[in-house]
This record gives sequence, structure tokens and C-alpha cells, in this order.
Amino acid sequence: MELRHLRCFLAVAEELHFARAAEKLHIEQSPMSRAIKELEEELGVALFARTTRSTRLTRAGRLFLEHVPRVFSALQQARESVTAAANGFHRQLRVALSDGITPSRFPALLARSREEEPDVEIRLFELPLSQQIRGLHDDLFDVGFAQSDDVGDGIVAEPVWHDPLMVAVPARHPILSHKRIPLDEVLRYPLVLCDPHVCEGHARHVERVLRQAATEPMVAERVASCDLMMVLVSAGMALGLTSKAHITSSREPDVVARPLAGRAHMITTYLLRPEGEPSETLARFIQRVQTLDAAGFDGAVQPHQADGSTGFESGA
Repeated sequence: MELRHLRCFLAVAEELHFARAAEKLHIEQSPMSRAIKELEEELGVALFARTTRSTRLTRAGRLFLEHVPRVFSALQQARESVTAAANGFHRQLRVALSDGITPSRFPALLARSREEEPDVEIRLFELPLSQQIRGLHDDLFDVGFAQSDDVGDGIVAEPVWHDPLMVAVPARHPILSHKRIPLDEVLRYPLVLCDPHVCEGHARHVERVLRQAATEPMVAERVASCDLMMVLVSAGMALGLTSKAHITSSREPDVVARPLAGRAHMITTYLLRPEGEPSETLARFIQRVQTLDAAGFDGAVQPHQADGSTGFESGA
């Protein structure tokens, strides 16, 4: 089995059309078909079901497709490690990020890591939680951050950061008459929420809160990032629900953060890593994370008022 076999398989699996796959790889259709035939003979299974009208993956083909991209990911990482070594980095830490980066702490963490261990290259990978978990199992990542501890066996999930869940409100919105907004009042208006397929852990936190009300939420939009959520809130299209850190770090001027009424709802960020003894480099990185939180760092970019609102309050 050679890399050309795997490249051909991926192209056909993506296009489900041999001619288009051959064109994508800039080769003739005949060597493309031959490579797939050789691969199927080596594996002893049919990867594609072909007729004169269509091409589709067999069950074996679908299973194979789950593994092949990891081969190319590992190869790319090997290339980048060699490049990093040539540029003076002696070690590497591969950090996966899901559910959005906690903006108040993560820049400080990276800066401190760079200052204390300049010979360690930190590489960041932003991807959905399910892919992060798979990558931690497959040694594609050393550590990760996500807003969920539902990670299955073989992965350690340690809570490291806690941020209040707050309501992002357009300036001059009538709901701002509440200093602490009742959930039932929030649900009278359209909401913009994070897409659970992209921000799975964050969406679970918000969903648990929304389930406490009898009213079904009116979801105007589901977005892939908190930045886009703040854009839509600033435009007056909907209310948002996200962490205080994301709202206070937003560059959108016409957004006000208000807490929910009742007990505080927290969004927890977890550090994820494979079970077992961490390397010395990873152990020092984890200690840095814990020290950062223990110092009470919140990295707020706006002054906070006693009622829990942010410096954006002046826009109301």
C-alpha cells in the first residue's frame, strides 16, 4: 500500500466520481481506477460499489474513510516537526481547541508558555469536540481544551476555568430594564446560539439552562463562533447566550452583558489529555494553566460593574 493509493481513495471518496477524482489529482482516469483496484485487492474488500450511473462507498469503504485522513494528518505533523526543528524549536506541544477559545486567559497562557519555554513550539488545532477526542486517542494532539467532560474512556477531563453564562443584549433593548434578567423574559425574544455541531460542549451548557424553562426558545440563528454571535446581537437581530469572557472581549460596541436572574450559571472549560503520565513538557504546560486560574486572572478588557454588567453598559 502506497500513499498514492490513499490519495486516490480520498479523491474518489470525496467526489464519488472517478473522472472528477482523476481531474482533481491531475491524472488520467485509467491509473486512478488501477490504483483503487490495487488497494481493494490488498485489503481484500470492495471499497466502492460502482455502476454505469453512480459510485458510492461500501460499508468497508466508509470505515476505511474514517482512518485514512489521519495518515495524512500524521504525515503533515511529521513534516512540520522537521521544519520546527530546523527553525530552532526542540520540542512541540500540539494543542486542540473546541467550543471556541476562552479569550481572557488563552493569550496570557500562550505568552507565558513562550516566555518560559521558548524552545517549545505550540501548535494549535481548532476543531469540533468529537474530532479532538479522536485525535487525542490517535496521538495527533497532546492536550486540548473544551467545554465538556463527556469524553469517554481513556481521556482525562480536568476543570480549569469557570466563566459566568450571561445574556448578550443589543444596546437600547427593552429587556435592559432588568439588571438581572429572568430566563422566561429572555425567551420572549429571538436568540442566536452556537451551532452544536461546531461548539458541542458550549451548546450543551446553554441547552441545560434553556431546559429549565417551560417555554420553547425562538432560535433566530445558529452560528459557528461567539464572534459572529456578537455581530448579530450588536445588529439588534437577537439576544445571545454565552460566557462573560466572550462578551467582554467582543469588539462590537453596541452589546451589553447582563446576568441571568437566580443562581449563577457557569460555563466550565476542561483541559483534556490522554490517560497516563504526561511528558515533562506537558506537565509544565498543565501547571501553567492551573497557576493562571489560581491567580484569579480574568483578562477583562472592559471594567465590570457591581451588578455584573460590563463596560459596554454605556451604550445602553
